[in-house]
Amino acid sequence: MSLSRDFAAFVAALRYEDLPDAVVDRAKGVTLQALSSALVAQAMPASRDALALMQEEEAGGGGAATVLGHGAKLTKAGAAFVNAETIFAGGKWDTFRMLTHPGTAIVPAALAAAEVAGSSGREFLTAVAAAYEVMERMAADFIPTVMARGFHAGPVFGIFGAAVAAAKLGGLSAEQVHGAIAQCVNLASGNLEGIRSGGRSLREGGAVRNALLAVALAKQGTPGGETTLEGEAGFYHAYAGSNRGELRYSFTGDNRADLSRITANLGRDWIFLETLYRIYSTAGYNIAHVDVTAALCREHGIAHADIDRIEAVVNWLETEYPSPAFPIPSRGLAAAPGVGSTPYFTAYGAVTGGYPMLRGDRPGPGETDPPEVLDLMRRVTIIPTVRRTLFGPRITVFTKDGRSYTREGTGREFIFGFEELARRLAPLAPRLAIGTARYGELTGACRRLETLDDAAKHLIGLTIPEQR
Repeated sequence: MSLSRDFAAFVAALRYEDLPDAVVDRAKGVTLQALSSALVAQAMPASRDALALMQEEEAGGGGAATVLGHGAKLTKAGAAFVNAETIFAGGKWDTFRMLTHPGTAIVPAALAAAEVAGSSGREFLTAVAAAYEVMERMAADFIPTVMARGFHAGPVFGIFGAAVAAAKLGGLSAEQVHGAIAQCVNLASGNLEGIRSGGRSLREGGAVRNALLAVALAKQGTPGGETTLEGEAGFYHAYAGSNRGELRYSFTGDNRADLSRITANLGRDWIFLETLYRIYSTAGYNIAHVDVTAALCREHGIAHADIDRIEAVVNWLETEYPSPAFPIPSRGLAAAPGVGSTPYFTAYGAVTGGYPMLRGDRPGPGETDPPEVLDLMRRVTIIPTVRRTLFGPRITVFTKDGRSYTREGTGREFIFGFEELARRLAPLAPRLAIGTARYGELTGACRRLETLDDAAKHLIGLTIPEQR
């Protein structure tokens, strides 16, 4: 069978009872992460602008789905767009292999589809797990090469995850899911040049709207084609430059991927479990620098005053954002260490033992940085290497007494279970519009999602302040 038929058979047949406990736990976690990010951004300009845009665009349209944190009713596509933009603005995303953020596309699509269908928590969790698995298997080996061709991997692959979630919750057959995936090939989009030249890219919000169109076409029986992913003129040829698995860049240094492995062992081996949580609102490749450096300094009782310098060995692609073919000079090795840079976050971990949860990658209005951070970041050296795991820096602290201390990052520092995620997100609660008690209810609802009858209605309702 074609890749899309393999995926479609897996999606259509998947049941909640088929999900391993770890997969259920991760599906709950990515839901809580996305909803928390939306709450952080509820009053941000990006969220308000997205809502105003859709209200104007959809004037006279139906009220089928609800906007997170606000309660406004829009069409499914309109609400999913606003919710995706809001989750993105909040900065608390999940991340898969550095350059895709599945939850910003999958969770908004799943919420819209589940709200319309009145889906149970078990159905919601099953759809989310299926969507992550399909999207991440499609993306895994190809992200750097897709970025090197000028596309943005986040929305390009995100459309497939969003479509799978909506198709599963919409009760589409295997034939229809196959058709939805095929239509996503026609509708996938996302480009780097806008953000490189001073613009603001349309990201996962656009992917979600297009995904719901793909599902609608498939539901109506519109044929999409048989080999739209691996065919001679198909998705991988168009977006990765080859349908034979030839790679221009890769995270591991290998220059070839095996397309037949993309759907191997579906339902048995879950790549979804590699998804990590971006707790700090900065580029994903920075987050481990905070925690690994902080842990090293705690372990050995190293104070800022003791430190002469720090070295961090990292995967080379982390120093070539967003792509070695199109690097942004202000983020590369040639740039001097500055606020928002990787050395800045390494220094923050060493000096403070963490990073503020509700801050972006630099101080906001009225905020300042500790002088010790600004001093130390100038003595942090980033060393790129090819065969090193993503998000797993090797941190070495050299102290003024001539000693050195090293800690190896594993790349799994931000892969943890629901309870640890809930613990780490809890400090957000006092600053959210819904308040601490209601956020506790939302966390509890995610924790027991499999018991909810109308999952989306319950979850979305808890994101809206009670006075509304």
